[in-house]
Formats: sequence, structure tokens, C-alpha cells
Amino acid sequence: MPHCIVEYTNNLGPEARIRDLLDTLAAKFRDSDGVFPTGGIRVRAIRLDDYVIADGQGDDAFVHITTKIGPGRDPAFKQRFFDALFELVKAHFHVLAEQRPLALSLYVEEGGAQGSYKFNTIHARLKTAQGHA
Repeated sequence: MPHCIVEYTNNLGPEARIRDLLDTLAAKFRDSDGVFPTGGIRVRAIRLDDYVIADGQGDDAFVHITTKIGPGRDPAFKQRFFDALFELVKAHFHVLAEQRPLALSLYVEEGGAQGSYKFNTIHARLKTAQGHA
């Protein structure tokens, strides 16, 4: 973990640069001094074609990010990290938010050990790749 899911309304179009946002989010998680292991990072987007926003009358748009992390990280670190992450998201959409009604949100879920099942050979690949660098 972390798993970062970006949901966005289809009326944002290409100017939302969703792929760039995903790259930015993944880079931020990689730049966590090992708090979030690189092999566990998953960042993805889901374009929403069916949605209702507010009164359903305007050309409103939204981007909602859900991040799921495992337990045990320092609360002060989490506060600093996710404050900075949300600032990156706001900066990414700054121009677009000035041009149209847009809502941005970020929700962080911290899971427990129960109910979490994992199998991952990516860590081994990264370890081998680093040994050959």
C-alpha cells in the first residue's frame, strides 16, 4: 500500500491532464523516505460517466481521491504528507478551477491487518533491480 484511486467526472476532458496527476501522486508516494514502499504503490483513475453534482443543473465537475494505507504510520507524518499531497492536487487543478465549477476532495482510509490480504512479487523485482544498478 498505498492504493490511490482518483475518481473524476468525464466533463473535465483532456485539460484535466489526469495521467499527469497520476504520475505526480505516484512520485509523491515514492518520495516518502521509505514510509510507503515503492513496490506497494498503486495509483489509478476511474472516469465517471454517470453522476449527479449539487442541483444537477450546471456543468459542475469533481475529482475525488481515496487513498488507502496500512496501519502504523506516525500521525504527524501522515498529517504533513497528506496536507502536501492535497496541495499538489490543488496546484494541478488551479487553472481549471478558475475556469469552471470544480470540487476537489481527498479521503484517507487507514486499514488494519485483519481483512487485508496481499501477495506481491514486485518488491523482489525492485530489490533485484536496485542490486544491479
